[in-house]
Amino acid sequence: MRNTLLIAVREFLDNARTRGFWFGILLVPLIWMVASQVPLLLARKGTPTRHFALIDTSADGRLGAVVSGRLKEVESRRENLRFREWVAPRLRSDQPLSGLDPASRPWERLQQELTPWMKDDAGRFTPPEPLHRRVALSKELEWRGDRGEFEARLRDWMREDRTFRPEGSDREVSLFAVAILEEDPASNAPPSLRFWSVNQADTQLRERMGEALSREFRRREYARLGMDPVVVDQVEKGQARVIGLDPRKAAGEERVGAADLLRQWAPSAFVYLLWIAVFGVSQMLLNSLIEERSNRILEVLMSSVTPLELMAGKLVGVAAVGTVMALAWIGSLVLVTFWMIHTSGAAALAPDSMVTRLPIELATLLGDSWLLPAFGLYFLLGYLFYAGVILALGSTCNDLKEAQNFTGVIALLMMVPLVSITFIPKDPNGPVATVLSWIPPYTPFVMMNRVAAHPPMLEVIGTLVLLVVSDIVVLWACARIFRIAVLRTGQPASLAQLLRWVLGR
Repeated sequence: MRNTLLIAVREFLDNARTRGFWFGILLVPLIWMVASQVPLLLARKGTPTRHFALIDTSADGRLGAVVSGRLKEVESRRENLRFREWVAPRLRSDQPLSGLDPASRPWERLQQELTPWMKDDAGRFTPPEPLHRRVALSKELEWRGDRGEFEARLRDWMREDRTFRPEGSDREVSLFAVAILEEDPASNAPPSLRFWSVNQADTQLRERMGEALSREFRRREYARLGMDPVVVDQVEKGQARVIGLDPRKAAGEERVGAADLLRQWAPSAFVYLLWIAVFGVSQMLLNSLIEERSNRILEVLMSSVTPLELMAGKLVGVAAVGTVMALAWIGSLVLVTFWMIHTSGAAALAPDSMVTRLPIELATLLGDSWLLPAFGLYFLLGYLFYAGVILALGSTCNDLKEAQNFTGVIALLMMVPLVSITFIPKDPNGPVATVLSWIPPYTPFVMMNRVAAHPPMLEVIGTLVLLVVSDIVVLWACARIFRIAVLRTGQPASLAQLLRWVLGR
């Protein structure tokens, strides 16, 4: 036992001193941070203002006014929401803003009303650059009433990616899109939108224009049929109340809320962490074994310890490394979440919003569920299973190149839980999830994904017993292979030879 502990400590310290260990610890928190902040940053600053031109061929210019009005409405709402984000940390005290509806007041009026409660150095809010800005076409693209002739000139212009200086602008801009609005007054057909743009991936402007035209067509049709458009609009805004109820919850608490959705999908995130931890730590164990085998360090160690002590020490030492990494990842996830909430000013914006309640719901979920204990248990059992397989195969390889042939197959085997990671929460007790739970290589990941869905206790205990027995069998077979192959040189053993070693032949 003493030799096993010494090897375990040595293995842990050897891995903890490497840059890869600290890189692995810091990489996941960095991914959390990037995943939470980069989309917001790109949404705010990553996309430049799109300059577009609007050609309204309708007789009274009504279509152009409708489209422009819709774009201004969306932009005004965006400015008001940005103002709420800006003003939250500049209030002198926690003034709730939930009663201030951004759609009911422009941000200029909101700033006036909140001035007495703002800090002295708050300054003035600067509205963001608009997402879309309408510009007048240059003289070369002037509309002359002939659509075919105009589109021919427009096609050549946009293909060359030419720039021009719009009226009132002090810089050259490129033309993102040109929208041609058409309608046939003699028919009741909906208006059409011919949207010219070299960037068809950004569909936001096109969709908003199409939505405005569709809404205007419906309003016009209601009026033609003698229906009051205002009344129809009020009716269309009505929505049925949908209330989700969970029969498994206590009486009076059956209503399903955001916390229940978090409870349903949180295990998927833990499954992903579990997969990374098990595969990454097992790969770390393999690299350590191959390196010591290539450098003849194993021969020195084997002069003082038995193969079983060496194998057990390596398993325990690398397991400790994986435990530290997993704890650091989970801790960083919680810290990043709380940091986001603390710096966003969400409590002042809307005290009852999901963003504000997220850390509370997450803490409650971790406190009254089996997520964390299950993660620790399935990490340990999953690690022992895959580490035993990798250690047995790695002991037969002379270099890392040979070992990679085996790890590639194991990686493909471990891809099944990742493929099913989003399917299982939708049917956690269905036939697919149940069958995969009873396959030992997949049991840790699938049962981790099902833990919040309260699977039958018989399946929980049965799969756990099966996994423990599988670990014992794998480690026993690994010990028999490791004892023979650890100091063996030459060609890697075949599968038939490995089987003979396991059976003691």
